[in-house]
Amino acid sequence: MYRPILVALAVVLCSAALVNEGKVLVFPLDGSHWINMKVIIEELHSRGLEVTVLRPSDAWYIKPDSPHYKSITLNVAGGFDHDNFGEFVKRTVEIRRQGASFWTRMALEIDLIKESNKIHRMVLLMIEEMFADDKLMKSLRDTKYDLVLTDPAIGGGVLLAHRLGLPLVLNVRWTIQGEGHQAIAPTPLSYVPIPWSELTDKMTFTERVQNMLTYIFMSLQIMYVVDPNYIPFVHRHFGPNVHYMELFQSADIWLMRNDFTFEWPRPTMPNIVYMSGFQCKPAKPLPKELEDFVQSSGEHGVIVMTLGTLVEKLPEDITEDIAAAFAQLPQKVIWRHKGKRPSTLGNNTLMLDWLPQNDLLGHPKTRVFVAHGGTNGMQEAIYHGVPLVGLPLMFDQPDNFFRMKARGVAKVLDLATVNRDNFLEALKEVLYKPSYKEKMKVLSSLHRDQPMKPLDRAMFWIEFVMRHKGAAHLRTESYKMSTIQYHSIDVAAFLLAVVLLIFAVFIAAVKFLWRRLFYRNKVKKE
Repeated sequence: MYRPILVALAVVLCSAALVNEGKVLVFPLDGSHWINMKVIIEELHSRGLEVTVLRPSDAWYIKPDSPHYKSITLNVAGGFDHDNFGEFVKRTVEIRRQGASFWTRMALEIDLIKESNKIHRMVLLMIEEMFADDKLMKSLRDTKYDLVLTDPAIGGGVLLAHRLGLPLVLNVRWTIQGEGHQAIAPTPLSYVPIPWSELTDKMTFTERVQNMLTYIFMSLQIMYVVDPNYIPFVHRHFGPNVHYMELFQSADIWLMRNDFTFEWPRPTMPNIVYMSGFQCKPAKPLPKELEDFVQSSGEHGVIVMTLGTLVEKLPEDITEDIAAAFAQLPQKVIWRHKGKRPSTLGNNTLMLDWLPQNDLLGHPKTRVFVAHGGTNGMQEAIYHGVPLVGLPLMFDQPDNFFRMKARGVAKVLDLATVNRDNFLEALKEVLYKPSYKEKMKVLSSLHRDQPMKPLDRAMFWIEFVMRHKGAAHLRTESYKMSTIQYHSIDVAAFLLAVVLLIFAVFIAAVKFLWRRLFYRNKVKKE
């Protein structure tokens, strides 16, 4: 009677052993995206998997040495180095300060298009060099990886996975064409707002027109930035009948760094796995000096401010105003800032080159989080239930903060108009108006109320792909269809043609019968 149980146990143990001996090839994106990819890599390593990370020679955050992964440094630049990106951030801040006008928005978009175009070219050059390196490609094939894990905001990992013929898992919120859902799931523009439109799922007619125009504008960007880079490359290496987005859409699992406490309700697909907040975790004790500073705030609590990994400092006049506003509050302030120390800095403010963001947000004395609007920071604020004051700068940050504002948990300021008075007013509103804290607690409760942790869910599906050599049964084949086939335009045209043919035959028959009857009556009369 024990034999079936023993057999089942042996099968489970063998499956676990197979997974634990698995090998994962990671093609990451640098910057803040690397921070969340690193969380997944460390968890994979803790489960006994062998992880290899591909990194360009100019990698910024991706280090060559780590106890959690092996690295392969490519002898080519990836276009995401510290100096170049720092210049882009500086230009973006300067343009945003010119005011919230149509022309400012266009200047921002044009500069972003130029920077994106440069990065796409650099990535494809890197992949071209890799494909031409027979020794490297042979080594990657001989290692017999079980899957490729990549961030599809750049296309290199997707292209490499298809060249190696390996299952593909995406750590995704963005693809090279925009928000991840748009590449794989139905996206009705009537109630699914396009990112950057700053609309909700409840749109008036005018807002639906705005949403459609945003979609058209984004499509034009794809046509003039992404298509010219990727179409020739994919045709050259994968054949003239392959569209580059087919390679993305054929991924086995989409680990979506999002969920519906942050995303608006929308259609989804069975191979999309939501893991919003997977990088969040309970707060650890603070270093003693930092804990003493926090405790010295008494009943007033602490404000935490950081603008993320990409923005180390703001223009000096803005930092002077921010410091002056902080100085007028009874709260203590912990501010990550690498620029010049403001002359208006108050005794209540502690400036640091680095701060333990998750641990500070999880501290019971933290009252407000002043942030730039990166997805990681937004999710940590939701996880720990801390309301927000926003200074969005670039990329998806304005859209992220719009979502938080629409849910009543954030006050958002424009970099072009921020000053001492309105910054102080925003802080006081979020600090002393109870609705911000109450609504954020509701969001936090919804986010945490899950049957399993987001990171565990991500690990399950990565290991699932490894066990089953893919997840084709969850993947729609619609990506192989043309636009005409996908929208059934050919079917509608055929049915319309049939209806018109029947109608034409009917009219012809009626005419024939009428003429015949008319001719017979005429003969009788004669």
